Amino acid sequence: MITKDIEIEELVNRFPFSVKYLMEQHIKCIACGEPIWGTLEEAAKEKGYDDIAVQRFVDEMNALAQQASSPEIPQKPVISIEKLGS
Repeated sequence: MITKDIEIEELVNRFPFSVKYLMEQHIKCIACGEPIWGTLEEAAKEKGYDDIAVQRFVDEMNALAQQASSPEIPQKPVISIEKLGS
C-alpha cells in the first residue's frame, strides 16, 4: 500500500508505474537513474502541492497499483498457419 510517508526509493522500486505518474505531476522522483531521497509527501510539498493534492496522489497511485495487480482476462492464443514447403 502506498502512503504519503513512503520513501521515494521504495515507491519506485515496488511500483514502477509511479515514475511516470509522478513525472506527469511534475514531481521529480529520479535523478541520474537513482531515486530521489525523502518521502512522497516531501517531494510533493517541494513542488508546492498541499495536503489535499498529496492525498489525491496516494489515492490515485493505490488505484493504479490495484489495477496492475488484478488478474487479467486470459486471451485466446493466436494461432499462426504457415505455408509448408513448396
